[in-house]
Amino acid sequence: MAGVNVTAFQSACFELEEQLTGIDDKAERRQYIQDHVQKLTKGKYTVCPDFKQGLEWFNVPSPLSLYGNLKGKLVVLDFFTYCCINCIHILPDLHALEQQFTVTDGVVVVGVHSAKFDNEKTSANILSAVLRYNITHPVVNDADASLWHQMSIQCWPTLLVLGPEGQLLYTFVGEGHREELLEFVSVALDYFKSRGQISDANVEMKLYKDSIPPSPLLFPGKVCVVEESLVITDSGHHRVLVTDRQGVVQECIGSGKAGMRDGHFTEAMFSSPQGVAALGNVIFVADTENHAVRKICLDSKQVETVCGTGKQGHDHEGGQQGTDQEISSPWDLVLGKSVGSSDPNVLFIAMAGTHQIWMYFLEDGKWLKGSQYSKGTCVRFAGSGKEENRNNSYPARACFAQPSGLALDSTKNMLYVADSESSTVRMISLQDGSVKALVGGERDPMNLFAYGDVDGKGVDAKLQHPLGVAMFGEDQVAVADSYNHKVKLINPSTKTSTTILGQGEPGNRCGSATDAAFNEPGGLALDPTGQYLYIADTNNHSIKVYDLSTKEVAEFPVIFPTLTELDCTDSLPQPVFKRLTPARAELVTLEQLNLLEGQLLLCHLNIQLPEHWHLTEGAPSAWQIWLEDDVTECESPAKGSLTDLVHLPWLEFRGRRTGKTDIKLECMLYYCDDIGTCRMKGLVFVQPVVIFKRDAHPSTDSVQSDFTYLVQ
Repeated sequence: MAGVNVTAFQSACFELEEQLTGIDDKAERRQYIQDHVQKLTKGKYTVCPDFKQGLEWFNVPSPLSLYGNLKGKLVVLDFFTYCCINCIHILPDLHALEQQFTVTDGVVVVGVHSAKFDNEKTSANILSAVLRYNITHPVVNDADASLWHQMSIQCWPTLLVLGPEGQLLYTFVGEGHREELLEFVSVALDYFKSRGQISDANVEMKLYKDSIPPSPLLFPGKVCVVEESLVITDSGHHRVLVTDRQGVVQECIGSGKAGMRDGHFTEAMFSSPQGVAALGNVIFVADTENHAVRKICLDSKQVETVCGTGKQGHDHEGGQQGTDQEISSPWDLVLGKSVGSSDPNVLFIAMAGTHQIWMYFLEDGKWLKGSQYSKGTCVRFAGSGKEENRNNSYPARACFAQPSGLALDSTKNMLYVADSESSTVRMISLQDGSVKALVGGERDPMNLFAYGDVDGKGVDAKLQHPLGVAMFGEDQVAVADSYNHKVKLINPSTKTSTTILGQGEPGNRCGSATDAAFNEPGGLALDPTGQYLYIADTNNHSIKVYDLSTKEVAEFPVIFPTLTELDCTDSLPQPVFKRLTPARAELVTLEQLNLLEGQLLLCHLNIQLPEHWHLTEGAPSAWQIWLEDDVTECESPAKGSLTDLVHLPWLEFRGRRTGKTDIKLECMLYYCDDIGTCRMKGLVFVQPVVIFKRDAHPSTDSVQSDFTYLVQ
């Protein structure tokens, strides 16, 4: 595929960057930008190729075109991949841009997903990321990175600003360009408006987040076992849950809205919290998108910030006190001990945003090579800040690539790290700070593409973006091999990795260890008895539990008591019954049927999609029965998945007693057409039924009903 000659464009961008360096005068800066835009758009100019046909789109009802429905708009293309922490970091910048300049003002942001990992090429996984990170602009799945290669894009994230005729205007590489982006777009917009080239037409949106069915959990990130309780970071709901071992929620911490606020459990706010660590009645939380570490006191029911300013930091050294120290996207936490301490007094932090491991001292403590730190100090432990897979005897010279999971072997004094972007598990000696390889990756520290799904030893073993690790017994480490949808077991002595759970592809299935399936599991925790391994099955919005004695995987229920027993304020508890469909799902009410006591009702589900449409492969299309009383009973399975619309189920109900009732069958459909437009639809069939008392010779014939719907 031919690329675009972008050499002159890149040179012009570099020239503008040089011109603007050191200039503070706004008028002078605007003039330089305007001259740059004029130079690139007069005469013969270079344009961006249009999006390939047949790609799958999200958040819009139909595919977009630079020279069709986007003509007359300033378009900001965001080349991203959803695993990348730097790509996550610029989402607030894009949100600020969209807040300042609307579509009708003439600015449209389009996410061009250009996958790093094979797992990220799947549209269902991209959809989960769009929902998880609250992306509200159009996104296209460019699985083959066609536009990336045509435009000679080199790294994630890269922003490419286009003019109203698709002209190349400017590019921003990496993160940290918010003010420059807003400034450039403002000047360019004024320039083209003054020439009558900007369209105020709207671009129709269809946000997937508006169709999320209610669920007790939404993209849970991590789980931690504390005596007889579980602590779950309900990341998508921006809260932390504490449950008993039966799943009954004891504490709901956080309002359920994204934000940063200390205070009482019902008032406090988090933003996509991830890792947790507990010490007595205190829980520490990696509040990832708030760039902070928070402290939860179960006794006082208060939340306070102990580390971080609430804004993304770029400091690679640290050493300041708590809330004076800026940090960046903490992803996991584990408690340890300083040199000579008998009690845990150091919180280790997987600082994904700066590719490092940091420490927060809960008390005064000594550290390696005679160093000492006072209580409240937050400081770098290991990692230079460069994104690499580099091991070294000196911790500050080692390099990590988005570390996302931590586990501590207190017996061997070893810290294990799930280093997601290098697809490795690494280990750090707490005796001397040396960083060593364990499994995954390869020997070239610059190669962050050495991933796969291979059980084996050392670099011959392959992982794909692991996000979590947990001690598994006395001498093994469990790893959430997230993008392989597996849980693997690592023996540090032999440096071997072996699959124990998962199929290597996304699914949502309990049962035997050989049959269980997951979807991007992100966190692990083993209970103190060593019998149960808890798994945060992130994209399935659930916690799974693996019983090591029976070798069975089951779903861990999350049960909210009544509102009078548990106050979650805006974060309303869900009933034990979990609906598949949103509250506004379309109702299909059928004609009333009359049954006799004991008579059988056969219902056939019959859903038809338009020509050239099909269920989205890998997406969780499903159905389930919804009975609100005992007038009837279901004698067939009450729920199931939908993999196609050919083999749809027959459902059996029997009248139990006289009375009136409604049998409800809800369906959640994810479907795409042949050109890549994807949609989501919730349906609820309502079958009114009246049960009459049977006479001496009741009918033995069954009654039949068709639950038929033609999707338009």
